Amino acid sequence: MVKQVKIKKGVDIKLRGIAEQIYENAEPSKSYAIRPSDFPGIRLKLKAREGDEVLAGDAIMFDKDRPEVVIPSPVSGEVVEVVRGAKRKILEVRILPDAETRYKEVGSAKPEDLDPETIKNKIIEAGAWAHIRQRPYNIIASPADKPRDIFIACFDSAPLAPDSDFVVHGQEAEFKAGVEALKKLTSGKVYLGVDGKINPSKAFTGIKDVELIGFNGPHPAGNVGVQIHHLKPINKGERVWGLNYQDVIILGRVFTEGRYNAARHIVLAGSQVEKPRYHKVLIGTCIKNFIEGNIKSGESRYISGNVLTGTRISPEGYLGFYDTMFTVIPEGGDEQFFGWLTPNFNKFSISRALFSWLSPGKRYELDASMNGEERAFVVTGEYEKVFPFEIYPVQLLKSIMIKDIEAMENLGIYEVAEEDFALCEVVCTSKIPVQTTVREGLDLMVNELGA
Repeated sequence: MVKQVKIKKGVDIKLRGIAEQIYENAEPSKSYAIRPSDFPGIRLKLKAREGDEVLAGDAIMFDKDRPEVVIPSPVSGEVVEVVRGAKRKILEVRILPDAETRYKEVGSAKPEDLDPETIKNKIIEAGAWAHIRQRPYNIIASPADKPRDIFIACFDSAPLAPDSDFVVHGQEAEFKAGVEALKKLTSGKVYLGVDGKINPSKAFTGIKDVELIGFNGPHPAGNVGVQIHHLKPINKGERVWGLNYQDVIILGRVFTEGRYNAARHIVLAGSQVEKPRYHKVLIGTCIKNFIEGNIKSGESRYISGNVLTGTRISPEGYLGFYDTMFTVIPEGGDEQFFGWLTPNFNKFSISRALFSWLSPGKRYELDASMNGEERAFVVTGEYEKVFPFEIYPVQLLKSIMIKDIEAMENLGIYEVAEEDFALCEVVCTSKIPVQTTVREGLDLMVNELGA
């Protein structure tokens, strides 16, 4: 029987446009892109230049402070453009793919037969190390570290997220190989956090010598940070690693296939999508092929990721490195006369100001409107209703705003990442950019104290 952990705080935002469990075939992307902004907290330097030919797994960028940590190309082909912004900041590196992907081969092997150093070197050589992230700071882990424990989130509780049992079907061997490799890299335990509301897939329950924990509760129960906090919180000076189950599958392919295979199973979902479906794609794929003829009329917001933590992209934008979905919702922005006074059964609220509490199972067609503008940051008690950490969220945010590092440490900065505050941003009456603020605080800690 799976041990259960009850998550009481949070909220499930039920949106229309959930993906049907069917894999849709789409034309391969005509270009792929890697965004440096997907890798906060580290200093990246470009390695591949315009005109260079790369294999899948070859380095596009690398960490200046840890040159062995690279950002890999998901495909083979030609680096055709380095898109730059203000002060020549790199925004994207675009790759024109070959007709057939060529890989940098590192040789297959069984992780059970390898020592930890060999496993680590094989992951680095394949180019896959960027899929391992550490807490604190939610940055790419250092290969020099030996983590206290490793946590794998085996489900995603965000709105419209892919069903993990459906995705992992047929990839059980790759997932197991990834877990076996990770088990060799820690002296502690490997925790698999599964959805406590359902019977988890055998891909998760059939692995030996791991801690299988069911998390039962609303979003953000699927966040790896929430799972760490409720199982074994991080103390100052400790390092733990956290991964999504699809990143574990990619690591597993390093051993089962002997190469960096950046395939993901994603969903195109949202109320603006005519046929929300699953797709098998490579990291960095372009959204254009999936939305042609598949988007409803009206102005739309295109998001790489989920509606709470995703990145706004153009209709020709690209899938983020860690994202497992594209979401398309109405743009919104139209003013409603006396909108704050008019009874409305089609708006969602966690309070009883509207009527969503009368229909807990109803799905909503929400748009990207903020329904207000930034104003004085006041204490309302709303954050605490959706923030499932034993941490004072408002006080932590204010300590970040004034750059008080000692207060940030005392208030729990080591345990959180920006995604853990996404619901706080949703319910914030002051319209504060909460996630951006948390990221600034984490970057400050890295710069001042080191990763």
